[in-house]
Amino acid sequence: MTREMKGWRRTRLNTSPGITSQRKYFKINPFSSPTDFEASFIRLIDKVTNGSRIEINQTGTTLYYQPGLLYGGVLEHDCSPHRSIGYYLESLLCLAPFMKHPLRIVLRGVTNDQVDPSVDVLKATALPLLKKFGIDSESFELKITRRGMPPKGGGEVIFACPVRKVLRPIQFTDPGKIKRIRGTAYSVRVSPQIANRIVDSARSILNKFIPDIYIYTDHMKGTSSGKSPGFGLSLVAETTNGTFLSAELASNPQGQGTAVLPEELGLSCAKLLLEEIYRGGCVDSTNQSLVLLLMTLGQQDVSKVLLGPLSPYTIEFLRHLRSFFQIMFKIEARPPHEELKGGEKVLMTCVGIGFSNLSKTIK
Repeated sequence: MTREMKGWRRTRLNTSPGITSQRKYFKINPFSSPTDFEASFIRLIDKVTNGSRIEINQTGTTLYYQPGLLYGGVLEHDCSPHRSIGYYLESLLCLAPFMKHPLRIVLRGVTNDQVDPSVDVLKATALPLLKKFGIDSESFELKITRRGMPPKGGGEVIFACPVRKVLRPIQFTDPGKIKRIRGTAYSVRVSPQIANRIVDSARSILNKFIPDIYIYTDHMKGTSSGKSPGFGLSLVAETTNGTFLSAELASNPQGQGTAVLPEELGLSCAKLLLEEIYRGGCVDSTNQSLVLLLMTLGQQDVSKVLLGPLSPYTIEFLRHLRSFFQIMFKIEARPPHEELKGGEKVLMTCVGIGFSNLSKTIK
């Protein structure tokens, strides 16, 4: 388990509303100090809160963190190019609905890489998920104004989220049937024809299963194309009941690894989407931890969600939820059958802690 999955995720949870503990010491790494992207994450948490106290010891192995009030407002942040903007957005999606003021933040850095969820996937999957919990308004948006590929980045994203006093409980147990597939093939600082080649290769596989497929091509030029060349594909399958399952691939960063052919990338991404559909569930593997956190913070009522096989990240996240919120989920295995084909499913059930956002401004 990497330290991003432990120490830094615990920092995010300790900032979450409903935490009664005030001071936390986190072991970062006994052998090295925080990296650039970890230091950038700490600065971001400091910006969106008011009164947080953050100290790192001289050797850089221990973080002292006293969370402040989730404040929000209009902000800007330059993310480290060593991790994509999705690394920072995953935490903001958890915290933004519970701010004192609606959050509107401009994030600059890498929009698509091979490690973290891209902005395209989070926009297509995480935002509809938040809407199921009652987090929705006209100002709720996630928009890419400039794309940036590793290693130099240069991308820019605008994220705006309203605040809510309470979250509604959900009963999300029927994923439904796949009705359409949408996607975005993007290319920056390379030939525009590459995006078309990606689309053709992906469709060669997906057309065998469903006719309603549309993959947009997004070729940005000039200042909108960031500082490094690259290309990639993000695919999202939507079901009749509003489930979104995603898969994505990006080319190797400039000067790293072997060159990837657009045709190979399109074929591989289409196969990844079919694998995600086979895993199934009402939430894709990227957003499993997000839905479990929102269920935990919901009203004191029963929430249920059907998930595919739990990822190692999600399993560790459940341990953190028990540690921070004293919440344990009832986990029931659902073997595949006629109505529920694919891999083994897991029905997750919990009663929310009944959190109410008392810092929300009363108008």
